[in-house]
Amino acid sequence: MSMMAEFFDITKDSKELFKDTKIMTTAYVSEMNQYPTIFLSFANAKGNKINIISSIKQNLIKLYQLNKHLFQDLDEFDMIIYKGIMESLAQYNNGSANGIENALSFLMERMERYYHKKVMVFIDEYDTPFIEAHVNGFYNEIRENLSSMLHAALKSSDSLQYAMLTGVQRVAKENLFSDLNNLVVCTVADKEYSQYFGFTELEVKELLEYYDLELNDKVKMMYNGYHFGNTQIYNPWSVLNYAATGEESPYWLYTSSNKMIKEAMKIRNQSFDRDFEKLVQTGCMETTMYLETSFFEISEIENLWGLFVNAGYLTIEKTVDRQNNLYVLRIPNQEVRQEFRNLTAYYLNIEENNLNGLFNALRLEKKEDFKDRYQNMLLILPSYHDLKDENSYHVLFLGMCAWMSYDYKIISNREVGKGRCDIILQSKDENKTSFVFEFKYIGTDNETSQERLQTVAKQAVEQIRDRQYDIEIKGKVVYIGLAHHGKDVAIEWQEK
Repeated sequence: MSMMAEFFDITKDSKELFKDTKIMTTAYVSEMNQYPTIFLSFANAKGNKINIISSIKQNLIKLYQLNKHLFQDLDEFDMIIYKGIMESLAQYNNGSANGIENALSFLMERMERYYHKKVMVFIDEYDTPFIEAHVNGFYNEIRENLSSMLHAALKSSDSLQYAMLTGVQRVAKENLFSDLNNLVVCTVADKEYSQYFGFTELEVKELLEYYDLELNDKVKMMYNGYHFGNTQIYNPWSVLNYAATGEESPYWLYTSSNKMIKEAMKIRNQSFDRDFEKLVQTGCMETTMYLETSFFEISEIENLWGLFVNAGYLTIEKTVDRQNNLYVLRIPNQEVRQEFRNLTAYYLNIEENNLNGLFNALRLEKKEDFKDRYQNMLLILPSYHDLKDENSYHVLFLGMCAWMSYDYKIISNREVGKGRCDIILQSKDENKTSFVFEFKYIGTDNETSQERLQTVAKQAVEQIRDRQYDIEIKGKVVYIGLAHHGKDVAIEWQEK
């Protein structure tokens, strides 16, 4: 967005900056530095109400400072408007957005008068203050003022040439766009402009070669995978960080907040639970999804999946039926899959460190540590996890398996050998150990001895052996039987 603003800004000479770029060979070069331009970012408008309003006002103050030459010869009527705006912006820490309604539109009017050209407006993350206000419980307190400011600039102003906005949610309820009939909305499902949502594979290849790096399979698995329209897209922030460091790290995690996703997940239902567990198990699932409506306006599961896609947690693998909003969604890459660990911990209401410790113990084959950690995890589970049958523990553990999905193929309730297995973590590296789990449930009504639980756990391992659940696995296998009685558990651990 700053690049777009730099290209059009009439106050700048950008020829050197865009030297040797492709646009310099096109007819569009004649548009360079031809328009008065406003660039505004709401990226930092986060936190409580005072912080959000303060951030927005300070950004507006900077715009007015940058363009102070526009306000030197105001008539008496414009002076009244100008003073009102200045008084409001000066009180940037008072927690009130009153008085900012005309801040953008008045600036645009002054720009047009001074330059005799209409104005380009670029607003980055325009939806951030709306989402933050909703998450933190003061949505209605700031909605009217912010909506009025954007309405006046984008719909009512005669000084607007073009505007471009970015965000992860389309905020429509505030009547920002209801009668703006020349608005073009580009979602990740649209073919138009799909190549500009990030870097294409060719662009990544050329970029990495410049830094003496190779676009190999490991890099692709980490940063590739987004499917916008008909285009495969890489996360540009992550690719640039990889180019700078040469380290294949999950840079995406450090730049995005999952707060709104977590807040939205509070309204999940059984349909969402089934789809989420399918995601953890296979990495993809088919569901109904709405991209065009904000989740915070209509809190339905279809909009929640749209939020996952718009925020970059999922991508569209396949459009099954666009008319009926039916899509196959997929976790795009390993970088994002790691973030799903955080979401899974929240989903299960378990501390992330506890899950990490549990599966590190499993991966390192520290059976006593694994037993202790699993038992402790059952003890601290919140009351809403109704551990009422074998499937309850099965589903719980399956959700936890997101921690292992990069190194292991997760197999659940599939016909294998002479029966249907509970969970298999099949190592993708044949030189590493795979794990087969069988869950048993005794009940909660009557007292059950630890000896009885241990006997049932051994029977679970015998079932794994007898029914040959591991028949398709090469390499070392560990059989794990888990017998449950409420929050008590016995674990049998045997190597093949």
